[in-house]
Amino acid sequence: MQEWVNKLRDLYEGEGAHAHQFRYGLLCFDIGTILYVIATSFTSHGGLVPVIDIILGVLILADFCARLVVSQQKWRFLVNPITLADLVAVASFLVSIAGGDAGFLRVLRTLRLLHAYQLLDRLRADLPFFRQKEPVLIAAINLGVFIFVMTGLIYATQHRSNPEIDNYVDALYFTVTTLTTTGYGDILLEGTFGRLISVGVMIIGVTLFLRLAQVIFRPRKVRQPCQICGLMLHDPDAVHCKHCGTTINIATEGVY
Repeated sequence: MQEWVNKLRDLYEGEGAHAHQFRYGLLCFDIGTILYVIATSFTSHGGLVPVIDIILGVLILADFCARLVVSQQKWRFLVNPITLADLVAVASFLVSIAGGDAGFLRVLRTLRLLHAYQLLDRLRADLPFFRQKEPVLIAAINLGVFIFVMTGLIYATQHRSNPEIDNYVDALYFTVTTLTTTGYGDILLEGTFGRLISVGVMIIGVTLFLRLAQVIFRPRKVRQPCQICGLMLHDPDAVHCKHCGTTINIATEGVY
């Protein structure tokens, strides 16, 4: 038994090539699951959809059990937001076994996108491009996760009662137009809860959007920690730390 636990821990937490490939495979699975959820929002959920739901639910449940087994602090694992998102995803997929639809849960499976955050450390180590563009990419990931989660919440709470939210794309369209304050007005959320969602999209979403724009358009900084005061970001041509004046040595490629 312990041997199997060690093998699982190596896959989920190890630094070998197989572990890296396995974790990137999980990310591809999460993205594929989200694309499947979006595609099935245009269908009546008949035919093969319940069967695929059960298969995906079993796979996500197996992933959840494996993460629980290898976790050193199981209580902290169980209260982690990513874990709770997995439990919602498992419930929404496996409800087909009982003959249910659980349409209100289907799009909450997009919370699987939260797993992307677990790969950030790996991406820093594997991809020089990611290290160079890390602030922009992280801001874009934050904005993307927010858009997909809010779109899922809007679709899950509105598609049964609001004729203007017929599929996932309708919910995505409303989220983006509200986020950018375009506000065409052709789609409105119904009820008090719908208005509160709109307010949340505008306040939180615009903040994230402005943050992304700021990172893209402001002068690029170089991540070089000062050995004295710990300041992380400096101008590319900086010779001294702006905070404490200590000489810093920023590696450059020279002049062409």
